[in-house]
Amino acid sequence: MSEPPLPRPDDSVRWSLEVRDADSDEVLAAIQPALVLPTASIGKLVLLVEAAHQIATERIDPAEQLSRSADDWVADSGLWYRLATDTLPVTDVCALIGAVSDNLATNVLLRRLGLDTVTATAERIGMQRSRLLDRVRDDRGPEHPPALSVGCATDLAGFCAGLHRREILSPGISERVSGWLAANTDLYMVANAFGLDPLAHTDPDRGIVLWNKTGTTSDVRADTGVVSGPAQTVAYAAIAEWSDGAEPSVRDHVLRAMNALGTWLREVVTDDRGVSTQ
Repeated sequence: MSEPPLPRPDDSVRWSLEVRDADSDEVLAAIQPALVLPTASIGKLVLLVEAAHQIATERIDPAEQLSRSADDWVADSGLWYRLATDTLPVTDVCALIGAVSDNLATNVLLRRLGLDTVTATAERIGMQRSRLLDRVRDDRGPEHPPALSVGCATDLAGFCAGLHRREILSPGISERVSGWLAANTDLYMVANAFGLDPLAHTDPDRGIVLWNKTGTTSDVRADTGVVSGPAQTVAYAAIAEWSDGAEPSVRDHVLRAMNALGTWLREVVTDDRGVSTQ
C-alpha cells in the first residue's frame, strides 16, 4: 500500500481527517482526527439515524405526511423548495436529505422529531463531539448556534464504519440510513476520484460501491462515507475549514487535497491495481 497523500494543516486551513478499515476498525491514516470543526450538513446524519430509529420503533409512521411551513423555509441545497407540493411522507423527506442534503426537508423533519431527541441519539451512538446544533437558516445571527453542525473525523469515520457493519442502533436502522445515503448526488470532493455516476451509483461500478454525506459552506468542505472495492472497505472522514474571506485559491487547494485522498482510497480498495475503465 502506498503512503496516503495527506494534506498538511497550516495557518490557512484546519484539517480533521481519518481513514479506517471499515471491517476491522484499524486506522489507516489520520490528521488531527479529534479536532472539532464546523461540518455544515454532515450533522444531518444523526437526524436520519433518529428518523430511522423512530420508524423502527413505530414512534413515527413512515407514511406520515409532513408539511412545510413558512417557518421552515430555506433555500439553497435541495429540491423541495423548488417543488409545488407542500406535503411529503416521512420516507420521502428522508430520501431528499440523503440524496441532495435538502435544507427545507431537514427543517421539516427536525421540527417533527425535535432537536433534543436528535442530540440524545448522537450521544447514544458515540457522537458526543459530532452533532447537529440547529435548524438550517438563511441568516445565522449572534443569537443562534455558530454553525449548523460540528464534528471531528474520528467520530465520523467511526460512525460510518459502524453503519457499514450495521452496528448503529440495529441492523435494520443501519440498513435504512445507508440506503438513504447511497443516493447522495454530491461526489465532487473525496468521492470525485472514484469516477462514479453521481446520479446512479447504488450498484457496483467497476467494482466500487460508495455511500457518503457531504457538507459545504463558504469556508468549509467536509466529506464522510464508506467506499468498498474488491480488496477492502474503508470508512473515511475529511473536514477542512479556512478563514472566511481567504483567497479563492484556498478552496481549490482543499479540493485538490480531497481528490488526492480519494485517489489513494481508490488504490486501497482495489488493492493498488487500479480499476479498468473498460
